[in-house]
Amino acid sequence: MYCKMKCLWSPLGLALLLTACVSDVPAGEMTIAPVGYESLIGWNADSHTALVGMLRDECHRLAQLPPKTTMGGASSLPYGRKAGDWAGVCAALPASESVTEESARNFFELWFQPYEIQETVLYTGYYEPQVEASLTRGGEYQTPLYRRPPDLLRGRTDDGKVVFGHWVNSVFQPYDDRATIDGGALNNKNLEVAWLKSPIDLYVLQLQGAGRLHLPDGQVLRVAYDGRNGQPYVPIGKILVQRGAMSAVDVNAETIRAWLEAHPQESQELLEKNPNYVFFRTVDRSEFEGPGGALGVPLVPGRSLAVDRAYVPFAAPVWVETAMLDSQGKEGSWHHTTFAQDVGTDIRGAGRGDLFTGWGDMARTTAGHLRSSGRMVILLPRPPAQPVSNPSSLDFPSK
Repeated sequence: MYCKMKCLWSPLGLALLLTACVSDVPAGEMTIAPVGYESLIGWNADSHTALVGMLRDECHRLAQLPPKTTMGGASSLPYGRKAGDWAGVCAALPASESVTEESARNFFELWFQPYEIQETVLYTGYYEPQVEASLTRGGEYQTPLYRRPPDLLRGRTDDGKVVFGHWVNSVFQPYDDRATIDGGALNNKNLEVAWLKSPIDLYVLQLQGAGRLHLPDGQVLRVAYDGRNGQPYVPIGKILVQRGAMSAVDVNAETIRAWLEAHPQESQELLEKNPNYVFFRTVDRSEFEGPGGALGVPLVPGRSLAVDRAYVPFAAPVWVETAMLDSQGKEGSWHHTTFAQDVGTDIRGAGRGDLFTGWGDMARTTAGHLRSSGRMVILLPRPPAQPVSNPSSLDFPSK
């Protein structure tokens, strides 16, 4: 599939775009309705001091962006779609040494207006996998984990869609697909970050977008997403359902992995039905710190949400009401504030959220089984980023 590119984009310009964590995105359309904090089930019980700390980290990131930088969000959102819209909120953040739970909650209620998304809501989960790997090829380590090829670029089509690919005879087109890469297209190019034990481990890393590689000498190497090949993403779970291998209600990351491990002779063929391919880079992070999200801040377990930026703007607090597994493995209600800090290949549409659950076995289990409906409420800075003591006095825009 060839992409029509804006003529001003030279290969150099495309390469420079790779350094940008936040870029313009076309706005979608969705229906929202203003609601009061009293309608948020469990709002008063949330840890608002922790939320202030996360917002402070976001404000440090926002301060690095030009005020007119687009954060994303549907065209129906009244405010918060530009980095400069957050200046008032960030300037009013209470000092960390003086904030209390009550003052933190009051801060959010004064400076943010909740808007409920009036669309079907679906939550899934993702995590940071832990995979055994080696820096050299040998023995059971035969599957390469590749860094981004130098000729793989990122650009934007005339309608604003972000695309990845390379120049072939002066035409910008997608990079090699998964089957071609698996067949050796990148051999002998010194692009191997590490070697894994199986294509299934590679699939898991590419699905989650980051990971911790546990090396034979005990060291842990952190890797993060660094682009994709520009080929379409095809969910292999959907293919398994079409083949009758499992029912749609049973499809999740855990059941897919179990099927792949139980059918080693068929796994490679199935994986290559998805031509999309993700590349990685190494990152230097503390073992206690989550991977970096697309916003440019470290992800926090249970607090960071991947969204579709055409509808939900980066940095926005997002109130989530859904159901998920607890520490005992039982499903129960889950009501918390998260922050829109990441994106995902399969996270598309209004009311679509992917919750980062952390790392380790429990995070993997929770993410693998999370597929629940619920409620999504976006908290937006009050225009013109000034607090009000009586939210009901605001003149809300019509839906």
